[in-house]
Amino acid sequence: MTERREPSLVVLALVLVLGLVAPLLDSTIVNVAIPTLRHDLGASVATIQWVSTGYLLALALAIPVTGWASQRYGARRVWLIALAVFLAGSVLSGLAWNIESLIGFRVLQGVGAGLLIPIMQTLLFGAASGRPSGNTMALVSLPALLGPVLGPVIGGLIVNHLDWRWIFYVNPPICALAIVLALRYLPRDGGRPGARLDLTGLLLLSPGLAALIYGLSELGDRGGFVHPTVLVPLIGGALLLVAFARHALRASEPLVDLRLFRVGSFSAVGSLMFLSGLASFGALLLLPLYYQQLRGESVLTAGLLMAPQGIGIGLSRLAGGLLDRWGIRTVVLLATLLLIAGTVPFAFAGPHTSPVLLAAALVVRGAGLGAILMAVLLGAYDGLPRELIPHASTATRILQQLGGSFGTALLAVALQRSLAGHPAAPATAFDHAFWWALALTLPALVATAFLPRRKPAAPTPEPALADATA
Repeated sequence: MTERREPSLVVLALVLVLGLVAPLLDSTIVNVAIPTLRHDLGASVATIQWVSTGYLLALALAIPVTGWASQRYGARRVWLIALAVFLAGSVLSGLAWNIESLIGFRVLQGVGAGLLIPIMQTLLFGAASGRPSGNTMALVSLPALLGPVLGPVIGGLIVNHLDWRWIFYVNPPICALAIVLALRYLPRDGGRPGARLDLTGLLLLSPGLAALIYGLSELGDRGGFVHPTVLVPLIGGALLLVAFARHALRASEPLVDLRLFRVGSFSAVGSLMFLSGLASFGALLLLPLYYQQLRGESVLTAGLLMAPQGIGIGLSRLAGGLLDRWGIRTVVLLATLLLIAGTVPFAFAGPHTSPVLLAAALVVRGAGLGAILMAVLLGAYDGLPRELIPHASTATRILQQLGGSFGTALLAVALQRSLAGHPAAPATAFDHAFWWALALTLPALVATAFLPRRKPAAPTPEPALADATA
């Protein structure tokens, strides 16, 4: 019976993956086009950065509300609304007439994107009773990893050959198809009309998360933590998060239920979610800069040279079967070692290092990166009761977002200071920055010791989607 019904879960996963393609590609595509946008819209450097920063902050503000929204209105309905909001933001961004309107419409895009990833996890893990197979997890984790790899290539092609507005016009057809398929295949869930919004928690958590991410986004440009633009939002954000934690432990229906962390497996995997974001996604900042600044490649060529990492991420799908066979701890340990092995060559690289060697290293690095993400996502839901799944989706997304933001900010400062300390030897500066990236991996390696030894529970049979959508 399980084998007959598993394809329905794969169909659900494919529909959800399609809905994530545009938002996950969007941020990296737009980053490539920032110089073109600045020139065409006549914006200053300080102003044009808000095209990315506004999107990022809106995304951070939207994430905390997803758990309540999926409980109150049903995850399917919120998914469709989020896709429609992102579609509208994309169309309007393409029609923007000045920099102010573009920033405003990017904020609208960010709201839609912030809702989509946690809702995807809620829908998938809810349909599988919290226990999808490793192969299914391998499928749904691919877009989150391929976005940073494929985005620069697609963005470079658009900027080189088309008007900048097409960086936004590529999204509506994808979103429209995703909406049509979601209407047909996503299981209906009526929601719980009596679910109460924890307004106090929202007013503490959303601004706190946004303040932290804003402070971290400014860290690289300001060169350190002591600048007021960095220090004030970091302190303010941390205080708001502490206040939220105190409130959530006392509230009857908190925005994010911190009882999650009483489940040993979730606490271990949640910590690793943050640490893996710190170690993995921070280094994604250094790789394109290495190719562009040290080797003098164009944006498009740099994106193509990073494509082998996408091949490795695709190969990581093979680890899905290993998750079901070996368990989370073993797969994460091996994947972390692959991530380290794939990063080490860059810590010794110079402007003339063999591109074949670096391409092979990127394949290894991508395989480790992909396997880590799918394993920690699967482990986060292992043993959780169904009612905590929306809260787990919100919490894991917050931890991953914060980890990635911290890692990116720390490595940006490390690179900046290394370049300042070695102005005549930029290769040495990049080597030092990659050593910092390796150092950030060590806490994640240690954290694997606290992961559960046991294999994830076998996926629970679910009703066919045809029944669920009837």
